[in-house]
This record gives sequence, C-alpha cells and structure tokens, in this order.
Amino acid sequence: MNEIPPPKPKRQYNFSMDTKVRMAAQKKLRQAKKTVQNKVKQVKKQRDKVRFLEKGLKKIEGTLTGQNPSALTENDIKLAPKALREHIEQENIVFRPNSGPQTDFLASPERDVLYGGAAGGGKSYALLADLLRYAHLPDHRALLIRRTLDELTELIDKSKQLYPKAFPGAVFKESKSMWIFPSGATAWFSYLDRDKDVTRYQGQSFNWIGIDEITHYPTPYVWEYLRSRLRTTNQEIKPYMRCTANPGGVGGWWVKKMYIDPVPPNDTFAARDMESGEIYKWPEQHENKGKPLYYRKFIPARLTDNPYLMRDGQYEAMLRSLPEVERKRLLDGDWEVAEGAAFPEFMRSTHVVEPFEVPIGWQRMRSGDYGYASPSCILWGCIDFDGNIYIYRELYNSGYTGDVLARLILEMERKDPMMSLSVLDTSCWNKTGIGPSIAETMIRNGVRWIPADRDRIAGKVEVHRRLALNPMTVEPRLKIFSTCTNLIRTLASIPTSKTNPEDVDTKSDDHAYDALRYMIMTRQSSQPTFGMALRKIKDRVQYEPSDTVFGY
Repeated sequence: MNEIPPPKPKRQYNFSMDTKVRMAAQKKLRQAKKTVQNKVKQVKKQRDKVRFLEKGLKKIEGTLTGQNPSALTENDIKLAPKALREHIEQENIVFRPNSGPQTDFLASPERDVLYGGAAGGGKSYALLADLLRYAHLPDHRALLIRRTLDELTELIDKSKQLYPKAFPGAVFKESKSMWIFPSGATAWFSYLDRDKDVTRYQGQSFNWIGIDEITHYPTPYVWEYLRSRLRTTNQEIKPYMRCTANPGGVGGWWVKKMYIDPVPPNDTFAARDMESGEIYKWPEQHENKGKPLYYRKFIPARLTDNPYLMRDGQYEAMLRSLPEVERKRLLDGDWEVAEGAAFPEFMRSTHVVEPFEVPIGWQRMRSGDYGYASPSCILWGCIDFDGNIYIYRELYNSGYTGDVLARLILEMERKDPMMSLSVLDTSCWNKTGIGPSIAETMIRNGVRWIPADRDRIAGKVEVHRRLALNPMTVEPRLKIFSTCTNLIRTLASIPTSKTNPEDVDTKSDDHAYDALRYMIMTRQSSQPTFGMALRKIKDRVQYEPSDTVFGY
C-alpha cells in the first residue's frame, strides 16, 4: 500500500513592521483604485443615460411644439418625467370620442351602421375617425361620400386637422382627393350629386364605405350600388358600411324605412330587403347557409351627447328657435316628422312585377315628357281586361332632338302592335320661332301624338287612386315592369311640394312621373264597349284604327 505523504508545512514569513505597514498601504491603494474605476463606469453609464434622455426630451419638445413633428415611441414616453409623461399622454390624443352614442358608433362591430338623429351629435367627426380603423394596414381602402362638392370640402378640411396628427407622414393628394397613409392605406373623398355618377366606381372595391348625410339622396340607389363595392380579401380586415343622417330631407323616407322602422334604436338586427322584408342570408353552398348575411344598427344621437356644443348654450338656443317641424327633427332627432315621399303607398313588392309578354288583346298606349337638357321620358303602357294599367317599357335620357327621339321610339316599337293612343306634353307644341315644334318634328318622322291632359292636381289624385289597392282584388290598379327603373325610382322618391301640398315638388326629378300622369289622365277608362267579347276572343282580335285624325 502506498502511504499518503504528509502535507507540506506552510511557509512562514517574518516581515518587519515597516514591510507590514507598506503592504497594508498597497492593499488599500488597490481597493481605492477599484472603487474609483467602478465609480467611473457608473458615471459614464449615467452620462450616456443623460445624453439619451436629453435626446428623447428634445424629440418630445419638437413634437409638442410642432418644430419637429416626428412620431414618439413608447420608450420615448416612458423615459419622460412623470408630469411630462402625463402631459404627453393627454396632448398626443388626436380624437377623443364623447362618451355615449359617439363611442358606441366607433365600437360597433355590425357591418352596416347608421349614426344620426339630432344636429350637433358629432356625426362628421365620428365618421372621419371610424375611417381610420385599418389605416395601419396597407390593404385598407376607404371611400367617403357627400352629395355636393361644398359639403365634401368641409369634410376634407376636417380630415386635414386629424389625419396628419394621427398618422404622421400621411399625405393628401389634392388632384385625386385621396389620402395616402404611411402604411400604404388609401382613402378617397368624393361627391355624388347625380345617381348615375356612382358607376365611376364600377369594378372597384373598398373595405370601408361611408356616406355623410345620407338623407340628402332621394332614393337608395347610391347606397345600394356602393354596398356592392364593399369587399376585401384580407382576413385581418372586416368590411364596414357607415352612414350619418338627420331626420328629414328628400331621402328621409327610405332611410327611416331601412334603419329606423325595423327595431328599436341601438338594437342589432339582421339586414333585410327594404321592400320585401326578407333577411339576406348566406347562400346554400356556404358553410353558414341559412344564417343572416350581416347585421345592421341605428345609433341615435342628440345635441346633449356633445358636451363641446352644449357648453355655452348658443347652438341649443339656435335650434330651439327653429319652426316646430325643423326643431323636432334637428333638436329632438324625431324621425316621425321627417319628410316623406309624395306617394307613400308605392311599394316595390306590390307595384313592381317581372316582365311578361303582353297579351295581344290588351290596349297599348304611349306617353311622353320631353326634355333636351333635362331627361326625356317615354313610357309604354297597356290596359288589361279589368282596367288595370301595366307600364312595360321606358325610354329615359337627355340630349335627344325631336327627330332622334322619334327614330329611337320607332326602333323600339318595331315589333309592337300599333299604339291605340299616344299623348305628349302640350308644351311640345309651343313655337318660339318659325320652325316646327318638337311635336311636329316627331310627327313628321312617323311618331304620332296628341296633347296630354296636364291637370297637375287631378293627375296626382288619379295616380294615388291607381296605386291604392282595389278592395275587390286586393291588388293595385297600376303595376310596373321591373325594367322601368327610372319610373320606379321616381315614384319611390319624388317629394311633396313645400309650397303646394296637393302637388309634387316640380324641382325634383319628375319627368317619369309626368309621363305616367299624362297616360293615366288621358285614358282613365280601360276598355271599349266590346270588352267582354274581347275576353272570349282576345287571341283572334285584330287592331283597328282608333285615331280618326292620324289613322292609327
């Protein structure tokens, strides 16, 4: 066995007192150097921190003063002193929604929302803020609409106050009336004063569409068309339709019918067809088949919901000074006193039918209202054996001279039996010079006319009578083919005259209505004395000339 060697004894040193004193002093010196080095490191670290803070504070100062409006990061704000940090958090808020309806509107998950009611509820600012939902994503495409250019300019001015602060670097392209955000997201601001202008967006798509003051549109045509442009392929983005409105206006009737009447305010409901009331549902081939396609909501707002306008009471006093009807609309947000259409009994589901082949025994008529700068409207109608009128064709356009319009009419009637009656606005016989009148020009080109009965009051009453349901058949005495879109649009939207409640507003689009009125007033009885015989032999009936003047 190997023996473990004993440990070596530690070497002993004997130092003199002087040596010991010197060694102790050297040790203290080393410790002092180490302490100084650590202090230097700490000071350097603190110095770097101070420099960093100084840089951050300069950035904050430049942002707050507007001299150097660069975006502040969360770290910038965290490094600021507490008092300054609280100030930054307040000053950096671009838009703070009012509690209540405005906040509810911006937080609404429903696809289609109307925000409105009384004046002063902060509708425009809420709409501008809602547009920014996805402005941080490059695929965000938004479209904001107003009826007129002046109204649109007001919106653009408000957006210039908000958007550069919310998204530093956002640029507004004046030539295109478009915002471009740093992410690449875009937002178009546009005005549509004519329904047909909406086709400029054909083939385009947007994930956010807003219409400010939607009741300024007399019919839902613009709203419905733009709704078809609402889509996106980005799974991070949901499509939204947002509208604002006050009660009243030429389109108050359909907006009320679409958003207000279905359910109480603030209740979510399944989107449905305005006329039939049928809920829009997912198609059969989709996994969500049978479920509602999307949901709507109406969020009412009043002046009292806007503390900024309520402070001095001046705006409230102004609204209270308005006439009773306007006061109820704009101060109270009362939709029940909103202006309605001249023919509230007109319903697409009741009065509009799909086209069918007109039986040979039905009497055919033509009526016209001429315009060159304004539209010309020619209507073709027929009377069944029970005296009901069917409007089966329309021609609606502007810029036609008398001879051009005549050629178009003849081409459209090329396969038709001969008209038994044709009536035209009496003003077409007026002569301002030595040349032929519009009526004479059309007659020379083969389209015969007789003057129409222009009695406006009696004509409107007769249209009401025709639209009303026959108590015997529970059907209206007037039906319109779905292809006559302009007549349908007119009857649904034309407002009552503000100066004469017995008449329609002649400043509105009344051309199709006038043509209908002429037809109804000129021939109110539908059948000749041999009507019963025609029922039995209608398939063998041959047309005979009924106009002794023109022989047709």
